[in-house]
Amino acid sequence: MPVQHFITVAETPPDTLTRIFDVAFELRKERQAGKRNTPVLAGKTLAMIFEKPSLRTNVSFQEAMIELGGSSIVMVSEQVGLGKRESPADVARVLSGMVHGIMARVFEHQKLVDLAAHSTIPVINALSDYSHPCQALADAMTMMDEFGRDLKGRTLAFVGDGNNVAHSLAVMCGRLGMNFILASPPGYEIEREVSDRIMSFCPELNLEVTSEPADAVRYADAVYADTWISMGQESEAQARKLAFDGFQINDELLKRAPEHCIVLHCLPAYRNVEITDAVMDGPRSRVFPQAHNRLHAQKGLLAVLMGS
Repeated sequence: MPVQHFITVAETPPDTLTRIFDVAFELRKERQAGKRNTPVLAGKTLAMIFEKPSLRTNVSFQEAMIELGGSSIVMVSEQVGLGKRESPADVARVLSGMVHGIMARVFEHQKLVDLAAHSTIPVINALSDYSHPCQALADAMTMMDEFGRDLKGRTLAFVGDGNNVAHSLAVMCGRLGMNFILASPPGYEIEREVSDRIMSFCPELNLEVTSEPADAVRYADAVYADTWISMGQESEAQARKLAFDGFQINDELLKRAPEHCIVLHCLPAYRNVEITDAVMDGPRSRVFPQAHNRLHAQKGLLAVLMGS
């Protein structure tokens, strides 16, 4: 069988997404019952390449490999020199003969494309400047926990930058039959080329864009916040803070949302900037169960891609 990669949600077949969720929920159920998961990754190793640091990505993938009976090797950017010291193609060829899967968290998405094109083992996108599909898996699980496995007709409102997380969530909403509303200041929406690509993969997606956060959350089942200043955008910090003034997730904004609406954030959060303490620690917040679901989503993903 051809090797399966996980580079974007859009490129992942719908039946594979369903299988990942099925396995993730089953493995989590076993864990919560105090049972050990079947070691479906016994004898297998995941190489983890980090150009960007991350608490959740690092811990969730390493712990997932441990709980599924496998092991992992963590490599920071300086050790690999992806695209500098060695080309992604050569790195893929080397690792394909030594380990059983590659997870990479990179700046440029093209590096993941090149890794996958030359790898005979699964390549997993743990974040790029274009997409963050692993985060979208955990986010979907969190909404399923709240509203049930069938999310058709539900609405996710993303208040903030039309960034890599927004890209993946929009496609995930399309795959799950959800509506996706993006509230961004002018100039920070999803780029037209990207939104056209999203719609080509999900032609039935109801994708709306507004510059009014209050309009976005009016019918939302979940409101999503993310940092306004991602890694690599530090020089834009002041300009971005000015542009996103009025886009904070706070109690006043949530008064415009339905009572059942929950709040999500992919973390790390700049508290009292894009989201207030009162909201993040409040009764509507599912931020930390969402973070915990990174582990369970990763386990489902690894079991499907690398397991027997």
